[in-house]
Amino acid sequence: MNILKLLKPKAVIDYVYDDCTVRQAIEKMRNHGFTAIPVISREGEYVKALAEGDFLYFMLDNNIFDLRDLEHYRISDIPRRVRSTPVSVTATVEELVLLAINQNFVPVIDDRKVFIGIVTRSDILQYCHTFLKENSGE
Repeated sequence: MNILKLLKPKAVIDYVYDDCTVRQAIEKMRNHGFTAIPVISREGEYVKALAEGDFLYFMLDNNIFDLRDLEHYRISDIPRRVRSTPVSVTATVEELVLLAINQNFVPVIDDRKVFIGIVTRSDILQYCHTFLKENSGE
């Protein structure tokens, strides 16, 4: 199956640019209830994904206790603790399943490494459930 059928395109999801402030990213995540968010460059390339823990560790490591202080830091200042591996648009569902074991979503890039969207763990599980149900012979 083509993974594009599971893709949530960049136009309908939230992401942040790597040059935005840490405060902007935290507020976006908080307002939308996200636990992780994709980070892209201004050229559209996928950079990384940041999770709540990344922000927490960054604040603790830098003794930041006031949200206003985060205006002085950029997303690019936050080290990535856990790698959120992107896949090519030509990836298989099997590849998505393996990555979704450890990632909330799988970033999808084109052949130029430009971020085109995500496939969520929930969409992958829904696909697997439907596939198993249709092929179980019941």
